[in-house]
Amino acid sequence: MSTMSRRFGAYDVTMLRDGVVQASTDHLVHRRGEDALAQARARIGSFPLVVNCFLLTGDNGVTLVDAGCGTAWGADFGKARLALADLGIAPQDVDRVLVTHLHGDHVPGLWEDETPYFPRAKILVPEVELSFFTDEAARQSVPEARRSGFGLAAQLIKAYGARVQSIPHGPVLDGIEAVALPGHTPGHTGYRIGAGKDGLLIFADALHLAAYQPQDLDLCLVYDLDADAAARTRLALLAAAAEDGFAVTGCHIDGYGRVEREGHAFRLDLF
Repeated sequence: MSTMSRRFGAYDVTMLRDGVVQASTDHLVHRRGEDALAQARARIGSFPLVVNCFLLTGDNGVTLVDAGCGTAWGADFGKARLALADLGIAPQDVDRVLVTHLHGDHVPGLWEDETPYFPRAKILVPEVELSFFTDEAARQSVPEARRSGFGLAAQLIKAYGARVQSIPHGPVLDGIEAVALPGHTPGHTGYRIGAGKDGLLIFADALHLAAYQPQDLDLCLVYDLDADAAARTRLALLAAAAEDGFAVTGCHIDGYGRVEREGHAFRLDLF
């Protein structure tokens, strides 16, 4: 079992490691062009990307933020399910799942074939995200290689039906706020738990490479549907975290951290 637990606000937050993707420099893009991309590729080389989701426990029961890959990516993934079992949490114990966005390493863990894996849970999806990925006109506007979210949205609705509920940005539960972080997908969303320096922002996929992107704000990954918007979002959240002092973590970050400003860039110190 691979977990990391911390207390933020009114919740115990446990990071659940679902698996690890071995990525290559082919996954990198750079907003400043080919020379900057070549330098980044030489600097970084191949790299692992952890895949995380999160367990939140508090007075309002059991909440997940995302659910990992399930069995969709093979035997090396879906380990978040095993981690929950090791923690004594059965699928029927989960009250709700807060979805950050509709990508294949975040939501297939919600179902098995066409059956809900969490039989009681409500699935709360940001309304911008759900609206986009259920819109046929939007589907036609997206390159074919980036259309997986549309199929995932259909599978989710087929499995959970009316228990899939769209949510606006802002407060969603006591002590939890949905925060718009667009760019990676149109409705890409983080969840802010607690307030001030005792709070945590789960920023999902707004940042993939903790050791590189805070210093090189124009470095992106091919998974970002809108790299320009993703870079603007990343700058804004890093600046806010440095200014306000709240902790951060993400679905591809190996721990929790705090952000420090370094000139025109930033540093993410994990703890």
